[in-house]
Amino acid sequence: MVSMRGMAGAARLARGSVVALAMGASALVAFGAQAAQANEKVDIAALAFVSSAPLFIAKEKGYLADEGLDAEISIFQAAQPVAVAIASGDADFGVTAFTGGFFNLAAKGALKVIGAQLHEDPGYDGSAILASNAAFEAGLTSVDKLPGHSFALSQVGSSFHYMIGNVAEKAGFDPESVSLKPLQSVPNMIGALKSGQVDSMIIVPHIAKPLANAGAAHIIGWVKDYVPYQVGGLFTSTENVEENREMVEKFVRAYQKGVADYRAALLATDADGKLVESDTTQEILEIVHKYVYANDPADKAYPKIRNGAMFITEEAKLDVADVRAQVKWYQDRGFVSADADPAKFIDTSFIPALTE
Repeated sequence: MVSMRGMAGAARLARGSVVALAMGASALVAFGAQAAQANEKVDIAALAFVSSAPLFIAKEKGYLADEGLDAEISIFQAAQPVAVAIASGDADFGVTAFTGGFFNLAAKGALKVIGAQLHEDPGYDGSAILASNAAFEAGLTSVDKLPGHSFALSQVGSSFHYMIGNVAEKAGFDPESVSLKPLQSVPNMIGALKSGQVDSMIIVPHIAKPLANAGAAHIIGWVKDYVPYQVGGLFTSTENVEENREMVEKFVRAYQKGVADYRAALLATDADGKLVESDTTQEILEIVHKYVYANDPADKAYPKIRNGAMFITEEAKLDVADVRAQVKWYQDRGFVSADADPAKFIDTSFIPALTE
């Protein structure tokens, strides 16, 4: 026979179990919410270039995960589609070269530039000006001889267009004297140059140097000697900046750590300004190799990556003054709308500007 005291005790125990279960369920829900929050999904659009290395480093070294971001990197074949992916919401962040199309999208309010990518700097090898073997043998041995020759680029209004236009002006010849051949993607440009279907092109050093070293093309000049400029930037959607600022701040912190590692490993120099290997060079080469020249063995890929590391400013600070100059160049030639205002699509609240 169960006593009244025993029944009361059983009731209290039962109530306690219910309370404990409820508390446990609440704790699980809270934990699940925290876990979901700690693994916010972000999609990143980039090219398989050494210039995208800070992104690769931030992902592979866990800097993005440490910020509670679950990052997925998608590789594109040209700069313009990267900008479109951000504007359409298919990706959250991108790093690539500035183009006329990019500035037009940004002018419509879809994009915000929040940091820097590559910068053509006189102290570091940057984009090379290449001649095909056939053109070189026919006399295209220097930049001043480009008039009358064809030039491969991804698209009219691309960064390649900007570079050849400025190189021509600084070298003293009419940009219209060069025949532009839009080929839609970098692989198409490379194939056309190697086969002699086009006479020239401009490309980043991790592609240019191997082509020259393999005897597939000739380097006849360097963009840095004509046009030191802010090649590209880090950008996101206006929606992310306005509605998910905390997420953008987290991403920027991780990206800046990637930039710091990139600079320490691939831009270290000695007292004479010569590139040297640092304690972290091999580690960073291994990471970048997962994305750049991934199908090549390490002994072949590492030198290409090493030689292809272009300059990135400390903390990814953007050269705002130069971006303004680029917008004007495109506007003067009708590639960017006259009402495009860099002040409206450049946001330096996440990373202080290099210049104003």
